Parts: sequence; structure tokens; C-alpha cells
Amino acid sequence: MIIINRKDFPILNNDIIYFDNGATTLKPKCVVEAMNDYYYNYGANIHRGDYKISLEASEAYESVRNKVAKFINAKNPNEIVFTSGATDSLNKIVFGFMMNYLNENDEVLLTKSEHASNILPWFELAKIKKIKINYIPLDEYHELTIESLKNTITRNTKVISVAAVTNVVGDVRNIKEISKIAHSNNIILVIDGSQSVPHMKTDVIKDDIDFLVFSGHKMLGPTGVGVMYGKMKYLEKMSPINFGGGMNQYFEVNGEVEYKSIPTRFEAGTPPIAEVIGLGSAIDYLEKIGMDKICKYEQDLKKYLISKLENNKKVILYNKSSKSGILAFNLEGIFSQDTAIYLDYYNICVRAGNHCAKILKDEINIKNTCRLSLYFYNTKEEIDKFVTAIEKSDDLYKVIL
Repeated sequence: MIIINRKDFPILNNDIIYFDNGATTLKPKCVVEAMNDYYYNYGANIHRGDYKISLEASEAYESVRNKVAKFINAKNPNEIVFTSGATDSLNKIVFGFMMNYLNENDEVLLTKSEHASNILPWFELAKIKKIKINYIPLDEYHELTIESLKNTITRNTKVISVAAVTNVVGDVRNIKEISKIAHSNNIILVIDGSQSVPHMKTDVIKDDIDFLVFSGHKMLGPTGVGVMYGKMKYLEKMSPINFGGGMNQYFEVNGEVEYKSIPTRFEAGTPPIAEVIGLGSAIDYLEKIGMDKICKYEQDLKKYLISKLENNKKVILYNKSSKSGILAFNLEGIFSQDTAIYLDYYNICVRAGNHCAKILKDEINIKNTCRLSLYFYNTKEEIDKFVTAIEKSDDLYKVIL
């Protein structure tokens, strides 16, 4: 059993049960304190000033690049680019690298369970470059199988871009095996780690990942900061999509420009300095607990949750076999948002809707679901309270109307 100090998360003092960790996670005091320390004591800009607090800020910022590299086992800290989040990271990959890499009729493979951030940039690129987008079929459990992947690849397939863990049905993909298949076919592998990096050990070398993206706010960190990891051989061929201060060596009136080295050339303007520092504190917190312990605890919690719900005829479960801490469900005959409003009456926070996976409806045959997503600060006692609220749901409309 994992043991944490729930007092590290002040928001839990508000008597809430927070089951929306797939959307964003709660923030421990140490993250906020690290950001406040920057603002209060050395809040200067980075990479610009020749005075103590600017140098201190620069050192604090760059030290987090090293932490992130170690956290995901990247070979080189310069393979870590700070962004505003996973969405920004994917756009940088698509329009900074793939724009020049892909040609007309080249194929990109996705799945219908991907988040909008891993679909819409590809749609836009397809309009510009006339590339083809195809979808790897999912099995009866809404999961990606290796056999299905092999059967979908064609001689035109140049990119596979998928989530390591999907955000609605919580499909945990075998990234190492997917990588082997991709690279044996000279295919570049892009991984959306938004729902995996915060919950399990990530190793970009072991899994041979070409590009990886994730967001700070889904792993105890602040909003407004994310990471784009890329193998150096690809980053060297990548073009910036944002231009301005901080990313250039010089520019002249005749248009001559020289950009700075990787990764600085991809971080134009003043970066989210406090947020990066907060992300570093979040990584320290996660590593102190241990990612393997977090993963095991969440799996055990999910099993407990399923055991309490699977025999309840009121509840429809869409992914009870998935190995993540995500559960998609509905109450029989009840609109998902009504369920979420009802649960909020008991101070239980869940997500309702399509969860930014708007074409998943083609796979699960329903547009909207409730999503309960667990993290290591959740407990069996909280699950028991959730189950009790579900059992009382005959009075749902009396409560919400």
C-alpha cells in the first residue's frame, strides 16, 4: 500500500473527492512553494542577465531540463524542449518536423481513441501536404493490438502517432513492441505520454521512442508547461515554428538570421520559468514515492473500484479490463452530465462528455460518458463513498433539479 501525506494537497481540506485526474492533477504544497520562491526571491528573466538573480533563475530552469531527462531516461538533456503543454509539443512536431519530412500520399496511422491534440494537427497537415490519415482498428475492448497494427501498416506508412495510455478507455499500449514494428518498417513513432508519464515509469531509450510529449499539470505540476522529447537526429532536422527573442544568435537588416543551438531555438520568448521550476519540484515528489509504486497502487485501486461496480445493474462499464486507473462509465438511462452534476452534490468530481476524443464514439457506440480517473492520493474510502452515492442514484433527478 502506498502511503502519502494527504496534507501535502491543501485542496483536499475542502472535503472533496477528486476523481478527475485525467484532466489535471492536484498540486502539492512543495510545487506552489517552489514557484513562489522564484517569484519572491530571484524572479528575473533567464539566459539574458549578467547579474546574480538572473543567473540563479537560469540555473534553476536548466536544472529541471536535467531532471526531466533523467525522469524519462533521455540520453541528452538537450533532447528536452519545454513547451506550454502536450498540445503545443505535438504542434511543434507536426508543423516543425513533419511538415518538411512528409510528402503527398505518405500515411500517418492514428487510432480513433486519440485525444484531439493528437488528431487535429494531423488533419491540418493533411490539408496542406495531402498526406493520408488512417486508423488502426481497436479490438472489442477498445484496445490497440499488435496484430491490428501489423495489418494496418502499408508501404506508405511513415508515422505512427498514438497515446501510450488513452484518456477515455485507459488502454495501456505496448510501446516497446509498437516501436519494434515501427522501426522495422522505417516508421517514425510519436507517443502522447499525457496519461502515461504521470502514472508509470517512462523510458524513452528502452522503448526506443522517437518523439514523446506530456504536460506538467497532469503530473502534479503547474498549468502552462509541458515537454517535447525528440531524438537528437530528428531535432536537428526540425524547424522552429515560433520566432523571436532568446532563440536567435543574431539577425541582420537583410534578413540574415542564425538560430541558437538545440533546444534553445525551440523556446522563443520568455519561457514559463516559474512553471518549469514547479515541474521540477513535481518530479522530485513523484520520484520520492516511486513510479512503480504509483502504478501498482493505481492498478490495485482500479481493481477495487471494479469489484464494487461490476455487479451493479445501474452501471454500464466500458473498459473494466483496462490496466490503467481510468474508468469510463454511465448510469443506465442517465445522461452523463446529469450523473456528474449528481455526484458533485456529494462533492465527488468526475468528468462527463466526450473527453476531447470525439471520434471514439465510432468505437464504443456512444458519444458521452462519465470518466473516473484515479491517482495515488485517492483511497478505497473515497471509492466506497462514490459507490454509496451511485447506489442512491434512484433519487438523482430530485437532487439535481
